[in-house]
Amino acid sequence: MHIESNGLRNSGIPVPAGEAHGGASTDVVEVLRLLSQCPKAQKTPLTAAEQISGQTATAAVFVKDERGRMGLGSFKALGAAYVVARDAAATRASDMNSALAGRTYVAASAGNHGLSVAAGARIFGARAAIYLADTVPEAFAARLRAKGAEVVRAGADYEASMAAAMKAAEDNGWTLLSDSSWPGYTEIPYRVMEGYLAMTAEAADQIEEAAGPPSHILLQAGVGGLAAAAAAHARMRWGDGPVLIVVEPEAAPALQASIVAGKVARGDGPVSCMGRLDCKEPSMLALATLSKEADFFLTISESEARDAMPVLADAGLETTPSGGAALAALLAMGDAEKARLGIGPQSRVLAYLSEGPEQ
Repeated sequence: MHIESNGLRNSGIPVPAGEAHGGASTDVVEVLRLLSQCPKAQKTPLTAAEQISGQTATAAVFVKDERGRMGLGSFKALGAAYVVARDAAATRASDMNSALAGRTYVAASAGNHGLSVAAGARIFGARAAIYLADTVPEAFAARLRAKGAEVVRAGADYEASMAAAMKAAEDNGWTLLSDSSWPGYTEIPYRVMEGYLAMTAEAADQIEEAAGPPSHILLQAGVGGLAAAAAAHARMRWGDGPVLIVVEPEAAPALQASIVAGKVARGDGPVSCMGRLDCKEPSMLALATLSKEADFFLTISESEARDAMPVLADAGLETTPSGGAALAALLAMGDAEKARLGIGPQSRVLAYLSEGPEQ
């Protein structure tokens, strides 16, 4: 475990001049309005994880459990599908089931983002093409096909599948729906992160009702979308009160490397068991928010992630190394790490269980 204090707190790493957005959205009103029209859009639970509290010697650990989100099994259901729903609403079509007929959304995915794209496209009559690296299990490809998506295998890793998806979008006039951002591509990822605000707003209401504002929030990150949305909402809601801690794989420390470099940087390493977090380059918008709002950037090893899985399962929180990375970090902390982060017997920790176990 390596902990890096954020020396850029409050100043951040700004996006280049001329971009439409400078970081994550904090406007949850439109998200909640659209979600209210979806029959599957039920709130997910916040669980007081007493077993984890006991093992980590913290007063309380609260877990926002996204495993049942909209029947898709992860928080990602709130992202891409929200973007597609916004596009459908903008057509003002009389029949929303065919509002996006003739349109194709294309995405690269290492996991649940592709399911969200496929589900959103299917609801509103669009087509989805999802590009997968060769390492993505065939069982996941089958789940995508069951949602009506065309699955294309492209390359040995996520970066190769992303390059193929970008080329397909350009060659065919399709809409690239990525959850990452880079210069010249910010509108769609901005809206993807905006969709995640529904989850963070729910969590904030639930923890305040149960115990009051959290003292610490642990946020796992790949390109950084979930973490940035949660951080932006937490600062809007509670100001500088909670300590925000971003957790990444040791094998893909893209956000931590960027904080150290003071600019967008790569975090290269071997393939990680935290596959959904195994992103070697951060989202530009997510980095802009996290570099300004997060207090610490922490990396965990493969063994720390794996060792936490049976502990979480025993506590009724079965997940993947990606979905449980934030809780894995808490479980792996020694006294020195906790002291540095200010986590102690009086702390109220909020963490996100971002996906269910592999199917």
